[in-house]
Amino acid sequence: MNALTLLLGYANMPLHLAVFATTPLELLSFLLSVATVWLNIRQSHWGWLFAIISSATYGLVFYGSRLYGDMGLQLVFIAVSIFGWYQWLHGDDSHARLPVTSLDARGRWAAAGVWLVGFALLAWFLKSYTDTDVPNSDGFLTAGSLVGQLLLSRKKIENWHVWIIVDVLYVALYLHKHLMLTAILYAIFVGMAVIGLRAWSGDSHAGGRRLAME
Repeated sequence: MNALTLLLGYANMPLHLAVFATTPLELLSFLLSVATVWLNIRQSHWGWLFAIISSATYGLVFYGSRLYGDMGLQLVFIAVSIFGWYQWLHGDDSHARLPVTSLDARGRWAAAGVWLVGFALLAWFLKSYTDTDVPNSDGFLTAGSLVGQLLLSRKKIENWHVWIIVDVLYVALYLHKHLMLTAILYAIFVGMAVIGLRAWSGDSHAGGRRLAME
């Protein structure tokens, strides 16, 4: 336990980059997250491994900032990433590599409904049982991130629409929390989500295989 405490202490030591401060742990999480999204855009299943590792490190970052919804979300992300890894490799009807597809109208309404219900439940939980000072923002974005991750696990193009909305709002939240490097990360994510949307939209017309990588 003492060794773990010491390690976390070093990982959270102040680190100054240009005009803002961060920590080695936040910097590592930043780099892993960028690699994750780049691999997702390329449809490489190895992105899920990076997602698992970056979720674990960001869970520790968010715990230190009292963003408990985001911290708990990282645990869910790890579970969804294991599911998504399998789905991408063996998830279509013939248990072959999953192609890119779109939601139908019913699926879009269902995704929106899950987001709203998740927001209501998470905001209530965070207000009632934690000391977070941003329960509504944390709950709304946590629920949206979960929806986005689930859509990503099934290679639905709409996951990028969700991430664009969520990432823009996360920039504001992380600026409020003085997580400057993470705010920059999510600003980068906005651009990467737009690239992902364009790439996957074109790929869906090519049978979902054009960008696939081993």
